[in-house]
Amino acid sequence: MLALAHPRSRTFVRALALAIASLALAGCGINTIPTLQERAKASWSEVLNQYQRRADLIPNLVETVKGYAAQESKVLTEVVEARAKATQMQIPPDILTNPEAFKKFQEVQGQLTGSLARLLAVVENYPDLKSNQNFLALQSQLEGTENRIAIARGDYIKAVQAYNTEIRTIPGRWWRAVLYPDAEPMQNFTVAEETTKVPEVKF
Repeated sequence: MLALAHPRSRTFVRALALAIASLALAGCGINTIPTLQERAKASWSEVLNQYQRRADLIPNLVETVKGYAAQESKVLTEVVEARAKATQMQIPPDILTNPEAFKKFQEVQGQLTGSLARLLAVVENYPDLKSNQNFLALQSQLEGTENRIAIARGDYIKAVQAYNTEIRTIPGRWWRAVLYPDAEPMQNFTVAEETTKVPEVKF
């Protein structure tokens, strides 16, 4: 009888020790790096989602403006070309840890932001266009999207800051050396101030 109970109690003790060790490891931050990494990636996906939303609005905006201000072909062409560059850019899988690719992405999106700002400034010269219901709806959607982009970028910046801080400070630095040697610092937005301004929308 004792011989049967002994292996069971040994198994129970092992299971209990494993449970305690798991709780201790979880409490000391062993999962912090992958958790913060996934949060930063999710925030990045939302940035891309909002940029895509903006790109999807542009063709209708350009067509509407063209109907009233076809002579502004230079500005319209700039917007179309900037959108084409933004949507055709191949985003490498390692963009978050690749400074050159991240910088290129920022530049392309910054060019699109600038061309949209110029387009909306030109609209001021066309009162009929400014009162067109279709244009007003597009303008409102664009303004909302630019706000969403700013929020998404802000969330991404905070997520990357938390992740980068974790892998550079103790104990995260130790966990990275032992368990996550591939965890590289992520890139963050450093776009020039003038390229990150939301296009001004006037009514």
